[in-house]
Amino acid sequence: EVQLVESGGGLVQPGGSLRLSCAASGFTFNAYAMSWVRQAPGKGLEWVSGINSGGDYTSYADSVKGRFTISRDSAKNTVFLQMNSLKPEDTAVYYCAAGITTYDYWGRGTQVTVSS
Repeated sequence: EVQLVESGGGLVQPGGSLRLSCAASGFTFNAYAMSWVRQAPGKGLEWVSGINSGGDYTSYADSVKGRFTISRDSAKNTVFLQMNSLKPEDTAVYYCAAGITTYDYWGRGTQVTVSS
């Protein structure tokens, strides 16, 4: 059974940091590029960041560039999103997904709320 399980979300003040994790199982993790995608309240899905299967190429949406860092641990089948200098507009449900522009698998998401 394919599983992508996100964790690490929560409530944080503006300017704070969070580190999201996504544990993968049930498919060949090392063969897939991975992405983080978010959905803010009342809005559509927004691609946030992606990393290639080898972990040596990353890309970011302009809205998070310089603040977020994606990484992966192939030994642990896990992808991470380090989020710094968080803003209220980063409030969303964050999903990890297998793929970059099209996605074969999705997690259930973790809520990130940035508020004072």
